[in-house]
Amino acid sequence: MPQKITDTAKLKCDKGTAPVNLAVTSQDYSTFDDKLVATEEDAKPNENIKPFGKCKLKPTPGGYAPCQPKTKKWTKTAKLDQINEMKIVLETSECLCGTGGKITIIQKGHQGIIEAEE
Repeated sequence: MPQKITDTAKLKCDKGTAPVNLAVTSQDYSTFDDKLVATEEDAKPNENIKPFGKCKLKPTPGGYAPCQPKTKKWTKTAKLDQINEMKIVLETSECLCGTGGKITIIQKGHQGIIEAEE
């Protein structure tokens, strides 16, 4: 079963040049390993999801232009497990960027095992 992710989970964009950490701001009470559990609402550009370095879809004469995330909601979230009617983000979840990239989780943000009800 896929595990829930928490604040500081490491994300990557397949069109970006650097990974970033997720910042959970959608809720402030459901935690695991003293870190907030992420929900589908934790997808705001520059708030929850910071720029991924440079964007490979925006070539410039000197390389690539800086990443400007245009993220939408997380998909492939838990079907049954929710916090305040917001679906929980899993290690298998994805978030699409309006520029064309796909964001995935490369590290869940905690060391324990916290499985979601699917």
